Amino acid sequence: MHRIFTTSFADVYPLYVAKVERKGRTKAELDQVITWLTGFDDAALTRHIEDGTTFEEFFDDAQLNPRAELITGVVCGKRVEEIDDPLMRKIRYLDKLVDELARGKAIEKVLR
Repeated sequence: MHRIFTTSFADVYPLYVAKVERKGRTKAELDQVITWLTGFDDAALTRHIEDGTTFEEFFDDAQLNPRAELITGVVCGKRVEEIDDPLMRKIRYLDKLVDELARGKAIEKVLR
């Protein structure tokens, strides 16, 4: 089991926010990307952050967007579409979306 699985989403979320804001994007855009991927509304996302939900619990509760399989590319030196572990693939989907948002990709293209 990878260490990220038991890491609290609330511990990583501020890093995502800082990353996108450094690049001129907003927390609202980040939240839009996360809700697109997970199916959470703002209240559910806030609850997961406040409850200290682990990434495993976070994605167990999520209804992954059916278009998530269109997310491709390299994150941490690995092609997202080639990751075997389903949970790790979901986490890397999120990482890839955050990266694309931070790089200035149009929100419509990030959301496929």
